Amino acid sequence: MLTVVLRRLSQLSVTMIALMTLIFFWLRSLPGGPVDALLGERATPQTRETLTRALGYDQPIWVQYGRFLRHVVTGDFGNSIRTGEPVTAVISRAFPATIELAFAAIVIAVGLGIPLGYLAARYRGRLLDNATIVVTLIGISVPIFFLGYLLKDWLTQGVHLFPPSGRISTGTDNTDVTGLFVLDGLLTREFDASADALWHLILPAVTLATIPLAIIVRITRAGVLDVLDEDYIRTADAKGLRNATIRKRHVLRNALLPVVTTIGLQTGALLAGAVLTEKVYNWGGLGTLITDSISGSRDYPVLQALILLAALVFIVVNLLVDLSYAVIDPRVRVR
Repeated sequence: MLTVVLRRLSQLSVTMIALMTLIFFWLRSLPGGPVDALLGERATPQTRETLTRALGYDQPIWVQYGRFLRHVVTGDFGNSIRTGEPVTAVISRAFPATIELAFAAIVIAVGLGIPLGYLAARYRGRLLDNATIVVTLIGISVPIFFLGYLLKDWLTQGVHLFPPSGRISTGTDNTDVTGLFVLDGLLTREFDASADALWHLILPAVTLATIPLAIIVRITRAGVLDVLDEDYIRTADAKGLRNATIRKRHVLRNALLPVVTTIGLQTGALLAGAVLTEKVYNWGGLGTLITDSISGSRDYPVLQALILLAALVFIVVNLLVDLSYAVIDPRVRVR
């Protein structure tokens, strides 16, 4: 297992260095260079020259590249153009909101997707299977922003079952410990605040979970159907093993590899920022931060850090997926 971890870490380190190199040259390929991009309409020859010296862009390219790598490693991404705050402070304030939303969405998707996919495969060709196929097709096809507005209209303005937007009600007494409002309420024993944050979380999480849920159901169904046709399943049945044993040890375990891959990819995508869902529900996470940084302000220091953060999230998730492969299928360790 240690060999698997070290091999994956070395591969992922190369990936991260390559991405940082691409970002470095992307900033310098912007129209007018990063200086004009930062100054915008305020650019004059004097301000351009002053900022060029201040940022060190008048030095050789390899010196700039070394300084860029040093800043990335130390977490120094400069200050936000839009707010003037350090970039790390801006992102750390928004990241917990996305973590909370993405975690709730993936729990819903996995908790419902794997059982539904297995049941659809087990009752192949019956009503449950056909209904599952239709519902998942709808879940994949409906644009997430349209579904968000639809659920928001029905369940917040129609029957007033859920709050329409935000992470917590105005005036609710909540102590910000981790930035995860549901968890913070539990840690500080402010259970009313925790319940209120959970009530705000349900509808955005369900909206965000629809596409991962549909994909996980279909991948699980396909994986289970493939395994059910294998000779070792028929052999286990002929040997008289109990159905529960066959399903747990032979069917589900062998069908989980593609499902784990799908879960990893979907988790990485959700953590990288659910832009549309966050905008619909005014969630205030990374998705909102991305749109605010692109529109109008051209906040390139924040965008640069967000790109690296998204890449780091995918790298960590892929590492966890690889490790889960080795746990689920011991043959992976040998390879």
